[in-house]
Amino acid sequence: MRPCILSSQLPHYCISPSCLSLQRPFVLPCGVMAVIFSNSSHLFPHTFFLVGITGLTAAHIWISLPFCFMFLLALTGNGILLFLIYTEHSLHQPMFFFLAMLSFVDLVLSLSTLPKMLAIFWFGATAISFYSCLSQMFVIHAFSTMESGVLVAMALDHFMAICNPLHYANILTPVVVTKIGGLLRGVVLTIFFPSLACRLPYCGSHTIAYTYCEHMALVKLACGATTVDNLYAFTVAVFLGVGDMAFIAYSYGQSVRTVMRIPSPEARAKAGSTCTAHVCVIFFFYGPGFLSVVMQCFGPPTASATKVILANLYLLFPPALDPVVYGVKTKQIRGRLFTILSPKQIDLI
Repeated sequence: MRPCILSSQLPHYCISPSCLSLQRPFVLPCGVMAVIFSNSSHLFPHTFFLVGITGLTAAHIWISLPFCFMFLLALTGNGILLFLIYTEHSLHQPMFFFLAMLSFVDLVLSLSTLPKMLAIFWFGATAISFYSCLSQMFVIHAFSTMESGVLVAMALDHFMAICNPLHYANILTPVVVTKIGGLLRGVVLTIFFPSLACRLPYCGSHTIAYTYCEHMALVKLACGATTVDNLYAFTVAVFLGVGDMAFIAYSYGQSVRTVMRIPSPEARAKAGSTCTAHVCVIFFFYGPGFLSVVMQCFGPPTASATKVILANLYLLFPPALDPVVYGVKTKQIRGRLFTILSPKQIDLI
């Protein structure tokens, strides 16, 4: 076996590490080795860049104002809901446990997306590391899936309370509430998104035309085969969009039929008010998501401003408006909040 040629003997060549296992010396020009290492860094980049809202870069400061307002509203509203449900013993019921889960999920979604969005709008901080991008992508998809699961659980809770009230307390125990809340399902369904995206080479642009790392937007930058990624994303979307929506529609359809048969106008109005709050929350979550999917399928191939704004509203609307809807429409939460804000006035009344 001939020894490998030393780099000191060939100053203009670099020795391949695989030379140690070869019978013949294997040398490569230094320029070729430099290209190989450069391509490796290019295929597996350390940094991606988030554009923000395409075509509206000059207006980022103004666009950030409603975004910032919704962020503060989400933090304040969901924080208050969690505090009220935790401190008030009368709210320790399945319906409010599900509402607490929803508030927790909304808080995580807000904290995982809005700070980076505002940093892009205010400071032009578009760079994000590859692994930070994967982490953000997982959190967004996992907790969006969790929110869909919580809405399904709330629909089941509403169905049981109206259609089968005698067995409501026996069926929806705290253990059952925890299991059907959908939190574990969100992790199981989306855990493969970052691992699938991590294995892909990225030899083209490293610019993501959104304000956050979205799975399909990242996959579109890959230069390898993305069939598995596309099929898995499509399967999860169909399972959530069709499966969850079908169950929610059936539950509320049965609930409405039962409410219409209630002879008491007061009881019918009370059940209808609760149903209205749930329907508003469902619309806030699935409405922008449905429009975003339609734009992805039938809109322009590039990320237009409308497509990016819809994708942002899908993450901004539910956390900001859910606590407002439940605070206004739910008598127990509204009463408890008024008691804290003006206890003396409540006592006099």
